[in-house]
Amino acid sequence: MRRDWSLLEDGMSTQTLYFTDPYCFEFEAQLIEQIPLSDGRFGVILERSYFYPTGGGQEHDLGWLDEERVVDVYKDEGRHLTVHVVERRLPESVLQARIDAERRLRHMEHHTAQHLLSYCFVELLGLETVSANINGDTPSTLDLTNSEPTLTELTQVERRANQLIRSDLIVKTYFVSPQQVNAIPLRKPPKVSEDIRIVEIEGLDFSACGGTHVARTGGIGVVKILRAERLKEKTRIHFVAGSRAFELFQSSYVIVAGLAAQMSVGLLELPAAVQRQADQLKNLQRELTHLKDQALAHEARRLYETAERLGNLRIILAAFDGRSMNDLRALARELRLLPNVTAVLVGAQGERVSLVTACAEGVGLRADDLLRRLTSRINGKGGGDAFIAQGGGQGDLKTAQMLLEVARVDLFALAFNRPEQQP
Repeated sequence: MRRDWSLLEDGMSTQTLYFTDPYCFEFEAQLIEQIPLSDGRFGVILERSYFYPTGGGQEHDLGWLDEERVVDVYKDEGRHLTVHVVERRLPESVLQARIDAERRLRHMEHHTAQHLLSYCFVELLGLETVSANINGDTPSTLDLTNSEPTLTELTQVERRANQLIRSDLIVKTYFVSPQQVNAIPLRKPPKVSEDIRIVEIEGLDFSACGGTHVARTGGIGVVKILRAERLKEKTRIHFVAGSRAFELFQSSYVIVAGLAAQMSVGLLELPAAVQRQADQLKNLQRELTHLKDQALAHEARRLYETAERLGNLRIILAAFDGRSMNDLRALARELRLLPNVTAVLVGAQGERVSLVTACAEGVGLRADDLLRRLTSRINGKGGGDAFIAQGGGQGDLKTAQMLLEVARVDLFALAFNRPEQQP
């Protein structure tokens, strides 16, 4: 059974020391090889290392070799090597190594918290963890088997996990042989057949795991379940622990306290105050919508009364600077309800023009035909029906004015050729 690897006569291997002392953040190590990588960086091989490489759902450590930043750490499984990725070549010597202690501790807190939560989900709900992702900067996750816990059940699991944290249970790590592993009540079978490392939470939870963990559950500090989401046939639990949970509490408290102060209420009164404002906003939005409808009806009537006349037709041509497609369409809906109307509305916003055409019932013209004539002038596109059509293309306010002149000529030509009535 191998626990660590050392230099071999016929090759190299790295002593992986984070297994035995995850709290060691500074050490000396002999550089034994540098590998040029395809992206111009270098993969550094050390005789011994406390750096954790990506694996087992846990992200890699960051840190420094002398003054050079370590930006990635991964395993070369074929040679049992730990590769430390740096930007520039290092001197061939004994290096001073430093691990980003804050990042490592966050990973240790979150990884142990994941084991604890997974145990509690089994203990209270009979739900197995099928995978996990440990991240110290964003919420970590664990995926449960095909079930979706209720909010009450999540609260029960969270309360139980924090109770076990306060109990300050010992977290043991040790290696066992393939023959010994059968005597251990693992939550699920190990993924490896040798170098089987067990992480035990003092007689409660036994997991085959190669990650870094705190020495006692009290080192987690606190764990908070943030949310659960359904993903196909599993449920993903998002959680934070330790210093990350404390930072989240601090930032959330600042936000909530600030909102309460702005609304001149206490923290516990904030939900009711927010609900009152939401109700007021809905009422104001309804009133605003009513006023906009009235304004549109008034604007449509004004355009109708000042429209150009061609026989019994009322031709409305209007260009607007900065008006949105939604506004144009709403105005067109009002206009097409007025008798004998044919309207072309053009809005210019930045480097784009929007077109809406409208034809009242019985005028003998089609809005979609008129739109196609106009969009063809600007290599635009659009669609609609006989009564309302919309489209657009590249252009500005000058383009909008040009399209209105084209529309005037086209409408006069179309009006004289209407089969149903002549002007």
